[in-house]
Amino acid sequence: MENLLNSNSQAFAARHIGPDHDETREMLKALKLSSLEELVEKTIPASIRLKRGLQMRPPVEEYRMLRELFEMGQKNQVFRSYIGMGYNNCITPPVIQRNILENPGWYTQYTPYQAEISQGRLEALLNFQTMIMDLTGFDIANASLLDEGTAAAEAMTLCQRVSKSDSMLFFVSDECHPQTIDVVRTRAEPLGIEVVVGPHDKFDFKKSAFGCLIQYPTTYGNVYDYREFTQRAHQAGCLVVAACDPLALALLMPPGEWGADVAVGSTQRFGVPLGYGGPHAAYMATKSDFKRQIPGRLVGVSKDTLGRPALRLALQTREQHIRRDKASSNICTAQVLLAVMASMYAVYHGPEGLKKIAQRTRRLGHFRAAARIQRDGDSVETGLRTDLDAHPLQRGGEKGSEAAHSL
Repeated sequence: MENLLNSNSQAFAARHIGPDHDETREMLKALKLSSLEELVEKTIPASIRLKRGLQMRPPVEEYRMLRELFEMGQKNQVFRSYIGMGYNNCITPPVIQRNILENPGWYTQYTPYQAEISQGRLEALLNFQTMIMDLTGFDIANASLLDEGTAAAEAMTLCQRVSKSDSMLFFVSDECHPQTIDVVRTRAEPLGIEVVVGPHDKFDFKKSAFGCLIQYPTTYGNVYDYREFTQRAHQAGCLVVAACDPLALALLMPPGEWGADVAVGSTQRFGVPLGYGGPHAAYMATKSDFKRQIPGRLVGVSKDTLGRPALRLALQTREQHIRRDKASSNICTAQVLLAVMASMYAVYHGPEGLKKIAQRTRRLGHFRAAARIQRDGDSVETGLRTDLDAHPLQRGGEKGSEAAHSL
């Protein structure tokens, strides 16, 4: 390996493998080891080590290696995705692609612990939180989570922490995205939580669940009026988690206004490419009463020593690096780069622009459903064909939200 690193200063390996000969020697000296091979033997079990040597060619120049990698990447075939289930094709505005996604200054925005040098990053995350609060109608939102499935699992454990019930039952609507149901089940098993999946309108709250998860709109595109359902849930002492499509919330009444206690979802369709399944930033929003239980990072507005507005990470008892035994989650993580992209997508289009995109998406859904009816001659039961102009859960309507967007 040392010969490989030092044989050619323009070699791909020499430019991309960090430690040089002197740094490697110092590292081995500190570890009291004689070679990198000895380091590998002491750290990697023999059962998983490669039995033969790496089949590597002689060192090649970086330019040639990058060209070969590019040619290899050209073999990928990119198709239009119709999978649905929370994954949607979208357009990344070029200004966001150039200045955020492809800008090295944004690559390492995971957690800006040092507020003194991170005001710009914190401001971008505060913008994400504000966007989510506005769309969901809740008092507080975090600065992104890993994906929608794990956000739903985090919401389940939040409900268990704040619930006054001793129940270990969590209900999940069978019209939630299937991958979300699977992640919730996986997280619930080691915690001893029983997950019941079924139709939301058939669930008997006499079973005393501590929480429930519903999808809005559902994985099939249906838009249900959940107000009666949430009323029954609250009467039984059950908390309600709504997994919501943020673009749909540009037209529909926010879950915070029809009775949900927590909202989760994915912001992928706000300008973030599909990326062969991920990653995509999730969100969580909830009532102010639960602000010390919400997982992830929260950006708060404070003041500096001169009394000027300043931003910082707030309520950090959830973090592993602060108080591990008090952390609200030791699993959750953030997708800050993608959260910044999603929030800037909302800024780029503005509230009216988001509404127009949502209306166009709905019209395309109408068109697709009508085409299927014309082709097959059958009826299609889908919420995409619901006339939202007369829907009881329209945003800003007589029965809907009166609050204007404030992105």
